[in-house]
Amino acid sequence: MISTKTDISNAIEISFQRVAAFINQLDKIQFEECPGGKWSAGQQLDHLIRSVQPLNLAFFLPKFILPLLFGKMNRVPRNFDELLEKYSEKLANGGKASARFIPPVVYFNQREAKIKTYLKEKEKLLRRFQTFTDHQLDNDLLPHPLLGKLTVREMMFFTIFHTEHHLNTMQKM
Repeated sequence: MISTKTDISNAIEISFQRVAAFINQLDKIQFEECPGGKWSAGQQLDHLIRSVQPLNLAFFLPKFILPLLFGKMNRVPRNFDELLEKYSEKLANGGKASARFIPPVVYFNQREAKIKTYLKEKEKLLRRFQTFTDHQLDNDLLPHPLLGKLTVREMMFFTIFHTEHHLNTMQKM
C-alpha cells in the first residue's frame, strides 16, 4: 500500500510518465477524438494539468499559511485505499469536474506543449512535496472540490489515482 513520502513520490512519477508516454504515441485522430461525447485524450491531459496546478500553487505558499486558510485535521487521516473508496463512491454518485477543471478543445498541434507542461507540473509537485514533514502531510488541509478538505497526504493519494483514472479512461477509448 502507498503511504510514505517515497511511495507517493514514486507513484506520482510512474503515473505521470505513463500518461505522457501514452499521449505521446497517439496520432491526430486518437488525440482529438471525443468518443460518445466524452473528453478527448488531449482534453483529458489538459484536465490533469488543470488539476495539479492549484496543488502546486498551494504547495508554494509558506507552510504556516495552509492551516490559517483551511484549518487543521479533526479526524483520523484516510489511507490510500480508504480515500480511493470515497472518491469512487463520489464518481458512482454522479460526481463531475467543476467548471475550472473542464478543459477546452485541445488540438493535436498542442500535444507536445501540453506534455511538456504536464511533466513540468509533475516536477514542481514532487519538489515541493518533499518540503513537507510527515506531521504536515497528516495535519495540514487542502480543499478538494468533490471530496471536501483533505490532508496533504490524502491530496497526493488523490493525485495518484486521479491520474490513473484518466489514463484508464484514455486507454479504453
